[in-house]
Amino acid sequence: MDKKFVSVLVAVIAVLAIFAVIMFGLGSSQTPFGPFNFAVDQATLIPRFVFVVIGLLIVLGVYLFTRENAAWEVGTRQVVYMAIGAALYAIFSYLFNGTVFAVPSLSQVALRPAIAIPMFFGFAFGPVVGFFSGAVGNLFGDALTGFGLSPQWSIGNGLVGFVSGLVFLFSDRKKSLNMVLYVSGALAVLAVILFFLNRDVTNGMYFAATEPVSLFAGLTILIGFVLVLAVRFIFAKNEEIAAAVTWALLGNILGIGFAALSDIWINNYSPAAAVVGEFLPAAGPNLIFAAILVPLLVAAYAAVQRQSGR
Repeated sequence: MDKKFVSVLVAVIAVLAIFAVIMFGLGSSQTPFGPFNFAVDQATLIPRFVFVVIGLLIVLGVYLFTRENAAWEVGTRQVVYMAIGAALYAIFSYLFNGTVFAVPSLSQVALRPAIAIPMFFGFAFGPVVGFFSGAVGNLFGDALTGFGLSPQWSIGNGLVGFVSGLVFLFSDRKKSLNMVLYVSGALAVLAVILFFLNRDVTNGMYFAATEPVSLFAGLTILIGFVLVLAVRFIFAKNEEIAAAVTWALLGNILGIGFAALSDIWINNYSPAAAVVGEFLPAAGPNLIFAAILVPLLVAAYAAVQRQSGR
């Protein structure tokens, strides 16, 4: 059997096993395990797990269509980066989660500058590393907050890192950037159109609960897109930064979009409520952080590589 396929499959199975043990074992208990609260809503346990599986099948599907590419190498080095990325994301997600900066939205959304971590790890070390860092890191970060888990959102965070790492599939990174910008821009505009067509969607669970999602929240995805676009062209001669922030843009839109749309089936939200009430308040601020923080991480990593002679 192909070694590359085995290594990717093992990584996917490892994520599945972690989620299964926590959701079906630890998740049924309301008793915290030390600093962790792994509680999962038992009424929606099965549909949540279904979307965990769907997310993992997406990863495997993309691998199977591009399996000849070197992007799918998973060796000891990548495993170490997975552990580091997941640990960093868990810690910083906890530090900046809803107890610090809550965003008025239909469900639990917070300003999360830590989202730059799976974006960077995916871009720097490959899609499998990005996926593991985002999915497992978010799962344990949420458990540290004590609010309980939304595993499908953790998988969505994993897809953020996964898509950010798909830049490895392109031998000429510059040629991929325009395509990514066109697709991301179209999706961002579509989401904003839905926002203006559904101004009656309310914040729901947080402060000002009966008020509609704010204009700023609805437009942050365009603000983030413009910032990413600016970084893309300001650093046009720096291929690493331009590619990292551009692919992080698409990763955020697709990953957070996956998580928000899953709540159509899990929480019985309407498509408009999922996009306006969850996707926009989460994805928009993420893009702003991507435009600011991902270039800093890429530049810092490049500096470390130069100092080490790599």
